[in-house]
Amino acid sequence: MPDVHPALRAELYPEIRPYNEGMLALDGRHRMYFEESGNPRGAPVVFLHGGPGAGAAAAHRRFFDPAHYRIVIFDQRGAGRSSPLGEITDNTTPLLVADIEKLREYLGIERWLVFGGSWGSTLALAYAEEHPQRCTGLVLRGIFLCRKSEIDWFLYGLRNLFPEAWRAFTDPIPAAERGDLLTAYHRRLTDPDPAVHMPAARAWSTYEGSCSTLLPSPETVAYFAGDVVALGLARIEAHYFINNIFLPDNALLERVGRIRGIPGIIVQGRYDAVCPIISADDLHRAWPEAEYHVVPDAGHSAWEPGICAALIRACEQFKHLNKSVTKGE
Repeated sequence: MPDVHPALRAELYPEIRPYNEGMLALDGRHRMYFEESGNPRGAPVVFLHGGPGAGAAAAHRRFFDPAHYRIVIFDQRGAGRSSPLGEITDNTTPLLVADIEKLREYLGIERWLVFGGSWGSTLALAYAEEHPQRCTGLVLRGIFLCRKSEIDWFLYGLRNLFPEAWRAFTDPIPAAERGDLLTAYHRRLTDPDPAVHMPAARAWSTYEGSCSTLLPSPETVAYFAGDVVALGLARIEAHYFINNIFLPDNALLERVGRIRGIPGIIVQGRYDAVCPIISADDLHRAWPEAEYHVVPDAGHSAWEPGICAALIRACEQFKHLNKSVTKGE
């Protein structure tokens, strides 16, 4: 994870270590890393990382009060410490939703608070719409609804704000292929030769990292350029984007009625370039019961000081709302 911004050190909870870690077999191919930290008998919360494919990190535990929350973090199929890294076979949104349920049942949790940012917000919505009875609430950041307009913005629109980063993203692709960057990158990212897929992965992931903060952050870019993050993020993102995230068009907004009775808090950076604010606005218009907080001086990253503070406040609010219970308690 990028170094924590100095302004955040007083906001975040102290560093903690997991009291339980494991690898959950999902099928004959995929194994999923998971961990638990905080209070073993506390209110369960599950953290859904971004990407898809970015993986989770130790710093993500620090959004939650460890005395109150039973903090569940896992790496989605093909991401981070799950194996095989970068595997796209049998990797779809419905399968990720089923994986969350499998983990919930394995850990003996009845209901939990669902926390997700960027792609994590996408997956949180998909999960909650499929299993609303399992959610005590939703904390969502940097809303991504995975519509074609949002994918096109990522591939082409960002050049209007980050022309230098976009040129670095497109330069490895021959000019004749730049009219369909997604197909060009997908072909390279799925090539079995590391000499082909790793440069493409670093270019894709570095592009996203370069556009994720309001002000330049070399630490963020360096984190995105690391081999594990780059391969998981780039290959799996391209796989999901080229398959329209394996859901019908506009499915998340059309099914939002299934979650309108669940308490929700939406946090969005005003100047989020990776996931522009229009998606958060559209979600809030469809789900007016959710609290909606626009951070006026922030981009996309969860580590922007204003966004980080708003996410911690949201989790503090949920400490005083519905408490979830675990089986057998």
